[in-house]
Order: sequence, then C-alpha cells, then structure tokens
Amino acid sequence: MELQYPIKRRKSRVVKIGDVLIGGGFPIAIQSMTTTDTRDIDTTVNQINQLFDAGCEIVRISVLNHDAGDCLKEIRAKVDRSRPIVADIHFQYKLALKAIEAGFDKIRINPGNIGAEWKVREVTSAAKDKEIPIRIGVNSGSLPEDLLNKYGHDNPEAFAEAAMREVAILEDMNFNDIVISVKSTNTQTAFWAYHMVGQRCDYPLHIGITESGTLDTGSIKSSVGLGALLMTGIGDTIRVSLSADPIHEPKVAKQILKACNLKQEGIEVIACPTCGRCQIDMIPLAESIEKKTSHLKTHLKVAVMGCAVNGPGEARAADVGIAGGDGMGMLIKKGQVVARFKEEDLEKRLLDEIESMTGEKIEEEL
Repeated sequence: MELQYPIKRRKSRVVKIGDVLIGGGFPIAIQSMTTTDTRDIDTTVNQINQLFDAGCEIVRISVLNHDAGDCLKEIRAKVDRSRPIVADIHFQYKLALKAIEAGFDKIRINPGNIGAEWKVREVTSAAKDKEIPIRIGVNSGSLPEDLLNKYGHDNPEAFAEAAMREVAILEDMNFNDIVISVKSTNTQTAFWAYHMVGQRCDYPLHIGITESGTLDTGSIKSSVGLGALLMTGIGDTIRVSLSADPIHEPKVAKQILKACNLKQEGIEVIACPTCGRCQIDMIPLAESIEKKTSHLKTHLKVAVMGCAVNGPGEARAADVGIAGGDGMGMLIKKGQVVARFKEEDLEKRLLDEIESMTGEKIEEEL
C-alpha cells in the first residue's frame, strides 16, 4: 500500500441508517452494542438511551431467539425515532424479518449462515422494501472453514474473501444497500483486511477490533488498530469493543476520533508529562480541568503546562492555556500572554477564560 500526504478518506457510497448518513464523506459515526437481555425491554431501552447520551450515533442490540424477537417492536417504539438502532441476527432468517417489521434501522447478518437461498432472498426483499441496509459482519470467530483451511486464521485475505463472498450473495439478489465489517482480534490482520476490502468495493466500512479486551488493554489495542485505519483513510462507522460496561465504548471512540483530528468537539486538554523541571503540582491540576470541562461541547484546545522550557511555546499553540513555574504562572490566549498570577489562582483563571470563550457554564464541584 502506497501512502501519500495528505491522506484522504476512502471514497464510499452513502448509506442511510435512520436519520444518520454514513459513507460519502459524512462524519464517522460512533456505534456501540447493548449487553442487556433483549427480553428485558425496559433495561434494554434504558441502556440504549444511555449509550446515545454518551455519544453514540448508532446502537446495536442482539436478537438471540424468538422471545427476544417478539420484544423488538416495543423496544423500537420506546426509543426516539431519531436514534437509529440495529438488530444483530444470526442463523434464523425469521428474526431478521421480525426486526425489519419492527422498524429497526439496519440489520447485521451473514448471508452465508442464514441458510437456504430463498431465506436470504426473503430477508433482502423485506429490507429493500423498507429501505433498510444490511451490514455484513465477518470476524475472527465466523470465518468459513474452507477459507481457514486455505489461508489460516490470521490471514487478512481470508477476511476479505469471506466478506466479498457475502457481498456477492446480496448483489446477486440486486441488493446494494450494504455496510461491511471485517473485524479481527489481531490489529495487523484487521488493518490489512479492511484495506483489501476497501480496494475491492465502495461500500461503507464499519471498523472495529473485535474482542479487544478489558477496559485498559482493550482501549489501547483499539486505539492502535482503529487509529491506524482512520489515519490511512479507512472507516465510516466505528465501534470500540470492550469487556466492560458499554458506556465506556463511545467515550473511548470519541477520544480516538479526536486524536485523529476527525472529530472537532469538546475540550481537548494537552498537558506535559512533567519532569524534574516542573515546579508546580501540575498533574492534579490538569486532571481537575479535564474533569470540570468534560461536559462542554465547544471545541477548544487547552494547554496545561508545568515549566518554562516547553510550556509557553505549547500553550501558545493552543487556543488558551497556562504555564507555571516556581509558584507563579501565566495565562496565554491565542498565542499572547494576557495575565500573570500566583500558582494557586491558575485553575480558576483558566476555567474562567474557558467559560468566557465557549459561552458554556462550568459548575463548581460541591
């Protein structure tokens, strides 16, 4: 793969998921998945709404059996129509039909495990009538046996070939409202599989590192894998898969997108790692400012720096910042020093300036 600067996002066709448009250069959508028993309607609805409130644009739920399928219509009715929800279906084509009939905004299937061709045709016909897209989801645990024998478990070609095989089934039925994912637990495998698929079609790509691990290790692994894909132009929707409360997934996803300069929202705190030159208690200061501004929506780069070597220069590169040293500090705004004051006043002066620049209220902790 040859890369040239600046890297542009891969061109893909537009797919509509409820009110959310993906592909075609539209903003990368954050997705997560509920962990509740879908048969527990109220608990599932509550978690769906919590995930949207945490930053998701799309939420997926599993449909394990027909008892769960019978709950889909009520779940869809209790979630605001502006919030797209996706049904995750395996093996039983009638569950896909129930999700479509219930008004879900997308279904995730693997046509190859739905069964006979007529079953797949029935699902695609219903999806086409309702203008509901289908996501083909290939991952480490669902590779066909013949491709495993041909390529082995971690070969990206196996993932790409499996995905395009499933695409061919839908295309043969004149269905093209498709999203593709090729998730591996191996970051390199996922990276190359997504690029291979991206070169073979123009369907939007939902990216993720499947079964990445617990909150700490999974966040790091997902950041490496997804960051590499995003920085090389791949990705139309994103999910961080964590063995943790799913409320963490959109939060990590947002940070990954912000770190890749693909999401301009909220306060971005840059802070020095500290060293022997640091003469103020900077780490708790940076943590406090980040916590107190985490609810703000206006994009602002805020620097919290602790010494006179790199601090003033880094703060000047931010929208606003502070640089401290030897019991004193300065407030720097748009590259200019605007005030000097004692160390104990640094946090208040910076928060006041952030509040003034964003027009959003920062509440003092009780």
